[in-house]
Amino acid sequence: MSSTSDKTNKDGLTSWFSTPNLVLLSVMWGVLALLFFLLFSVTIPGEGRPFWYGVGTLLSEQVAFAFAGGLCLRNGLSSKIASGRNVWLGLGFGMISFFIGNFFFSWWELYWELDPAVSPGDLFYVASYLCLTVGMILAVRSRRLNLELWQWGVILAIAAAGIAFAAWVSYPFEFTLDTNNVMADGAVAIETARPAPDWVITLERQLDPFGPPLNLLYVVLDVLLLIIAAVLLLAFWGGRFSQSWRMIAAAAFSQYIADMWFKYADKNIPNYESGDLLEVFFTFTGVFFAIGALLEYDVSTRTVSRSRRRRGSSS
Repeated sequence: MSSTSDKTNKDGLTSWFSTPNLVLLSVMWGVLALLFFLLFSVTIPGEGRPFWYGVGTLLSEQVAFAFAGGLCLRNGLSSKIASGRNVWLGLGFGMISFFIGNFFFSWWELYWELDPAVSPGDLFYVASYLCLTVGMILAVRSRRLNLELWQWGVILAIAAAGIAFAAWVSYPFEFTLDTNNVMADGAVAIETARPAPDWVITLERQLDPFGPPLNLLYVVLDVLLLIIAAVLLLAFWGGRFSQSWRMIAAAAFSQYIADMWFKYADKNIPNYESGDLLEVFFTFTGVFFAIGALLEYDVSTRTVSRSRRRRGSSS
């Protein structure tokens, strides 16, 4: 009797965490994030955004990236994934790296109330880009690209538009990296509502000269991800795994939109505070990666089950 009850409870728990339910949960999180941004992102002129809003935007992104990272790593550790475990390990580490980078950036901006050109989080942001790029390139390599001429034309058009827009956002380009005037101590304080300790001020002064080349690197990586996403979208078009890779491509497009807006706003809006409406695309990035990972796992496991049943029936 107890074994039957345990089995029923287990089946009920499994149904709660089924792929359709988790996809629905991801979509609901994206909708809630959009509503939150729509309702509270507009500020009164001359007034900054409240602390609770910054925490809310951080949570909307962190939950999405943590969930996506866990699902991608689950795919990477599963032997059933058809598109390759290394692909999903790369994507999973990319999500987790972005999660850590967000934590450091928000610590600097929300807690210390600084406006960092560079923070320790940038190390993890760069690692995130590299992991995502490697994972998506491995996914492209797993497919035998046999694109038609018009498809290459679409990719070239997307690449040209992405490069042109990124160049417009980043103009004028700055390549200067001058570390001669870096403060070696925290003697010069930065005016904040919450005084930052000397080690934070010193670290920010030391990292600040790396801002321009780092921003240029982000632009290059954003465009690269955009191009790879376009290739993925066309390479997996119409196959069994097309739905999951459409979601991954949508995630890369969302990352591009959010990053381009942040770079534009940070450069052109005086005293810009993160959390504007278009930054909801950061949350959408995590949501799309999570949905893509769920769909990939579902299709791969169902494919394995079918092949086992066929072998069993033939024997």
